[in-house]
Amino acid sequence: MTVAIEKPEKPEKTATAEPAAAARGTRKVGRPVMAGAIVVVWLVLFAVLRGKETLSLAAADLTDLHRWLNDLNDSIGANRNSNPLFLYFFNEIRLVIDNLVTFVQHLISQPSGARPVPQIGWLGVVGLAGYVSWAVGNWRVALLAVAGFTFMGLQGLWQPSMDTLALTLSAVFVALLFAIPLGVWAGLSDRFNRIMTPFLDFMQTMPTFVYLAPLTLFFLIGGASATIATVIYAAPPAIRITAHAIRNVPATTVEAADSLGATRRQSLQKVLLPMSKRTVVMGVNQTIMAALAMVTIAALINAPGLGPVVIQALQSLDVGTAFNAGLAIVVMAIVLDRVTTAAAAREENARNTEHSFAKWRRPLLGAGAAVAVVLVYLSHTYVWAADFPGDGTVGSHIASAADTATNWAQDHLSGLTNAIRDVITNGLLNPFQTLLTDSPWWLVGAVLVALGVVLGGWKAGITTAVCVGLLVGTGLWSDAMTTLASTLVATVLVMVLGIVFGVWMGRSVMVDRLIRPSLDAAQVMPPFVYLVPFLALFGASRFTAIVAAVVYGAPVAMKIIADGIRAVPETTVEAATSAGCNTWQIITKVQLPMSRSALTLATNQGLIYVLSMVVVGGLVGAGALGYDVVAGFSQGELYGKGLAAGLAIVLLGVMFDRITQAAARRASA
Repeated sequence: MTVAIEKPEKPEKTATAEPAAAARGTRKVGRPVMAGAIVVVWLVLFAVLRGKETLSLAAADLTDLHRWLNDLNDSIGANRNSNPLFLYFFNEIRLVIDNLVTFVQHLISQPSGARPVPQIGWLGVVGLAGYVSWAVGNWRVALLAVAGFTFMGLQGLWQPSMDTLALTLSAVFVALLFAIPLGVWAGLSDRFNRIMTPFLDFMQTMPTFVYLAPLTLFFLIGGASATIATVIYAAPPAIRITAHAIRNVPATTVEAADSLGATRRQSLQKVLLPMSKRTVVMGVNQTIMAALAMVTIAALINAPGLGPVVIQALQSLDVGTAFNAGLAIVVMAIVLDRVTTAAAAREENARNTEHSFAKWRRPLLGAGAAVAVVLVYLSHTYVWAADFPGDGTVGSHIASAADTATNWAQDHLSGLTNAIRDVITNGLLNPFQTLLTDSPWWLVGAVLVALGVVLGGWKAGITTAVCVGLLVGTGLWSDAMTTLASTLVATVLVMVLGIVFGVWMGRSVMVDRLIRPSLDAAQVMPPFVYLVPFLALFGASRFTAIVAAVVYGAPVAMKIIADGIRAVPETTVEAATSAGCNTWQIITKVQLPMSRSALTLATNQGLIYVLSMVVVGGLVGAGALGYDVVAGFSQGELYGKGLAAGLAIVLLGVMFDRITQAAARRASA
């Protein structure tokens, strides 16, 4: 017998269910689909309007804005010694900074007065470096410092190295003089922290080269402008980290001090600062690393040291000399990094050492101080202890080996490197650059604004519209689009590497431990150093600049993505595994989607890091805005154009920083 089973009637849709269903249907058109539709419309219009209203400008041509900036520069130069603003403000600041830098140079690097040698020669500097490293760190760091400084002398680069060190120490001193108090204030006051944050964002968003041109307008070329530019670049990390350290002191500890009757100043001096000391020292470390990177770049405005050696070698394609000087910069960065890192961890390490050794530390430090004083006296008194001995044969051998390796690479690897360069250049860079530069300017601007609205919201769209308008006003729209093409291609490569290695690091603790030191080393090295090996492999071209930018930007993207993958709850991964998902499915269906905000943040930071290498790339054939900035420093008639190019780089940075930050916030919401 067949039994008929009646199907239950479907409930009628209520009035509230219909709008909900409609809303769900509306949400199906996601942001990626809308962005794709905008790009499709762009491609269609490009095919119709190609080559029209591109606002192209020849390398030697100037706009009215550029001429006005040239006239402004000439006017300031003519009135520098009569205008009260310069007489009593800018000139005084320049004088103070110049005197500070000159004092430190005469102390360790340059002849002082009638003396043919500095006040403290090489033996005294090495002795002081070893003693200070031991006092704030440990004996291993002291050995590293002594070996590192001695190696710089053996390279034949003692004086340029000391000039770089003098400029770095001067800039760090000035930066910390302002950064530590501002960081403490920002840590104590939420209101002041909110006021400071936009300024710090702006200072860190601007590519480092962009500081240089306007500073030379007010402080001339030389040590003062280089030091001030370095302070602007190096101070934000110290301010942020100090504020973070103060803010993270346990509230219960502060409340206990208040309950005992401590005043605000006593609470700061006896509780907040001592408990924040380790983190603050880490901020000092970041400031030193930033300053060392910047003083090398500041060679473009006649800053002394290793920077000019590297730049001149790069411009003449002398890879051996550039590698030797770059190696000295790396050695100095490693020494300073290890010394400040050891200083941050010294108290914790001291607690872990045996008490029997700790009681001998003070007498040993006293004896070490006496030895350091003797070495300083010898270096001040005797020429043999003042001038580094030898003729730099180690450096000659290093340069020769680098040249030999370069020639070998060019002879045996040119087929592979040229193939890689041609694939990226012809398959990705050239088509994208053509799309940007041959489209009408208003079409590209409309596309950028539309993408800003879709990805970042209306505020990001308004910011993009303002930046697009100002870019047109600089008169360098075509060069800006060429730079934009290289920047976006480099960012794509950064994200490919970031995702591959970031996922690998996030899923494996062992891989993270193996790779992270290399990433730290890549971030410690100043940007110029990256150019040397790639210049040897790929020659002077846009691709060389892109590769150097990728190496500079990829480490931060890898770290952020690795942290995002690691933050995915283990229970979620275990649930996916128990459901039968393989490794590929877990990565693509679970970990990457749940790390969406980390991916967006990595894109933001990768793009900013890549953009900061634009002018560095201009030294090795990248052209466009980077070349405009460099030419503005070297050719007086192009100063205004170089200044406008720096502004254009800032506008690109602000535009994409706001879009990607807003997208990151929307992804994490």
